[in-house]
Amino acid sequence: MEPGYKHNGREHKMNKPQTKKPTQYQAHQPDANGIIHYSDTENATWQALMRRQKNLIEGRVCQEYLKGLERLALPEDRIPQLGDIDRVLSQATGWRTAQVPALIPFNTFFELLAERRFPVATFIRTPEEMDYLQEPDIFHEIFGHCPMLTNPAFAEFTATYGKLGLAASKEERVYLARLYWMTVEFGLVDTAQGRRIYGGGIISSPKETLHALSNVPAHHPFDPIDALRTPYRIDILQPLYYVIDELSALQELAEQDIMAMMHEAMQHGLFAPTFEPKQTASA
Repeated sequence: MEPGYKHNGREHKMNKPQTKKPTQYQAHQPDANGIIHYSDTENATWQALMRRQKNLIEGRVCQEYLKGLERLALPEDRIPQLGDIDRVLSQATGWRTAQVPALIPFNTFFELLAERRFPVATFIRTPEEMDYLQEPDIFHEIFGHCPMLTNPAFAEFTATYGKLGLAASKEERVYLARLYWMTVEFGLVDTAQGRRIYGGGIISSPKETLHALSNVPAHHPFDPIDALRTPYRIDILQPLYYVIDELSALQELAEQDIMAMMHEAMQHGLFAPTFEPKQTASA
């Protein structure tokens, strides 16, 4: 499976490359002044999601995320405009957002990341899908990921990943997807305050936020080759998380030969799954 992904049944993880399939959601288009107008219901949904998740992440996320969240100064009562996000990201790390529909091709995804443009679908889930969403919405992308993009180490690693993905073959992208999954989406970091979350797939998910730091999943010291060899499922709470010593490890990883690591991982093959196989419809 490549790094696009459907949801785990609790909160959507990624607006990353996917093949096209039907969706009830349509991205909003900006007006002549570049402003997107959201309905009262959509703004109320954002407000409910913000209040719920800000309470849950307290004491669980890393300081770098909290600093980024404070820097972005996300409104709680309405969906933010991408231009406001861009001004902060651009000043902090040279990143900005890119308005996209719900699903985007693989190459588009990698091109955007390589250009330091983070894809954001400009729609928000309906009140009926507050806890389950097949497509990644603006709350996942803005609240889950954008605060970390103000951090230079995280921002550099994410851009490097985009460049690697552009140059990779289809088979290589499958391996690279695991590295992204175990860091950008589901990464943990040890800090002076204790173990904390930095992965956006966890931060935007209420159940994953509580699960990730509990005694239920395994926590392994981060090793890039191990991460590249670790299979995962997208429709369950993760059974295993990799823990980096500090966020600067991502900067150091970006400066290493990740493709060489990937080829070594391919030679060794995958680890045995730590989860039950997904049941098929006919099972």
